[in-house]
Amino acid sequence: MTFDVVISGGRVLDGTGAPPFRADVAISGDRIATVGRIDPAGAGAVIDATGRFVAPGFVDCHAHGDAAVFDPAVQRAALRQGVTTFVLGQDGLSFAPGSAATVAYASRYFAAVNGALTDGPLSVRELLDGYDGAVALNTAYLLPHGTIRYDVMGPSPDRAAPADLDAMVRRVEQGLSEGAVGLSSGLEYLPGRYADAAELAALCAPLGGLPYVTHMRAYGQRAETGMTEVMEIAELSGAAVHVSHLHGPADVLLPLVEQALGKGVDLTFDTYPYLRGNTILAMVVLPPSVPGAEPEAAMEMIGSGVLDDWWPTLDAVWPRLTVSHAPGLEWAEGLTMVAAAERAEVPPAEFCRRLLTETRLEAGVVTARPDEGPQGEQSVRRMLRHPSQTGGSDGIYVGGHPHPRGHGAFARFLGRHVRELGDWTWEQAVTHLSAHPARRFGLLDRGLLRQGCAADVVVFDPATVTDLATYPAPRTLAEGVDDVLVSGVPVLARGELTGATPGRALRP
Repeated sequence: MTFDVVISGGRVLDGTGAPPFRADVAISGDRIATVGRIDPAGAGAVIDATGRFVAPGFVDCHAHGDAAVFDPAVQRAALRQGVTTFVLGQDGLSFAPGSAATVAYASRYFAAVNGALTDGPLSVRELLDGYDGAVALNTAYLLPHGTIRYDVMGPSPDRAAPADLDAMVRRVEQGLSEGAVGLSSGLEYLPGRYADAAELAALCAPLGGLPYVTHMRAYGQRAETGMTEVMEIAELSGAAVHVSHLHGPADVLLPLVEQALGKGVDLTFDTYPYLRGNTILAMVVLPPSVPGAEPEAAMEMIGSGVLDDWWPTLDAVWPRLTVSHAPGLEWAEGLTMVAAAERAEVPPAEFCRRLLTETRLEAGVVTARPDEGPQGEQSVRRMLRHPSQTGGSDGIYVGGHPHPRGHGAFARFLGRHVRELGDWTWEQAVTHLSAHPARRFGLLDRGLLRQGCAADVVVFDPATVTDLATYPAPRTLAEGVDDVLVSGVPVLARGELTGATPGRALRP
């Protein structure tokens, strides 16, 4: 037999949890033809994987590449970590489905996270068609609850009326028919914050086994509040649940995870191997009384004296914030809020007000957690060892100084948490990063290296794979992943993009 590509001489990690075994992988078209001892003579191309592992491409369960995925630099950053699929539409906010006004809102409100993609109106089918064949890696899309709510109710904080619920459910049903892989919510963002469990459960009802993915209402020491709501939504709807970026403290979170599993909730979660976060500044510093979904009203409040008693309550927060995205004030990117304020010769609260108003609430920040240090890292390690964990970078690519997780999370999983710390074996890592997430999102022909599966394949060196991105230098590329194929087509060769764009918009 002849094959289009043969990957020879490597050790295969097939995604089933089996230990690595010596085998060649043959690819015909976009499928794996066979795994075993193969004569490469006559193959269209041969990749020598001697001394390296061959694994199914990794699925990033939580990526904010909704607009950025079209950037070849972002594609290269992902592929250099072995990521071949982004799951987009996270945190309840993205570009579809929605009217022109809804798309404009999602673009503006989440500009520091997702960037801006296009003008509306935009359907899920149109969005997926725009990704299909246009980029080097695959995309899958979650229906964003906040976008859908805004499309029906605008920025209203009111409880959804029956007619509103019916309209939102119809949008969910239509989006699923057009290829969405689940429903996401962002219950600390707007307008998702205004929804109650009954509203979310109603929108989960059509999912049919696909997951409800949630940025919960509360994390950290208050995570019980968020997890209680998750369990209520699961009980009301019967939906499978996936919790976003569930890092720590492990002493609080792991008992809650076990409680949910003990009640029969089909629960998974993702984590990334860092202690700091990255989000929009407005979410971190503004009280709930400020209508962030209505920028003109919000900026009027920020510019007035209404919040004079609020700003002093944030004195302990300023040192933990680093400016990641500040259009018009780019000189502040990479500086802490305190350092930027010193350079501007104003107090931190005054600089924060300036940053919010001059960027029209678009500013983004990297946020340090209060428990940063050895205790925090132990929590991250304990969470990622749980069988329900899947890998997600929460990668944000907007701004001059984003979090390094978008350029390093998956390489850090491999280099630090497998090779250095032994939190996973190599075969466990591939299960957590490939097979589990593919199954969670209904991508049943991905995540495994076996005959007939889609040929998304990563070849990496276990001795050298590592992350190099840091908080001071967040866009530094990872090392140790030099060859990647998507749908049987080489997209990364010797660590560089080939220029091919075989990435597909994956439907479940």
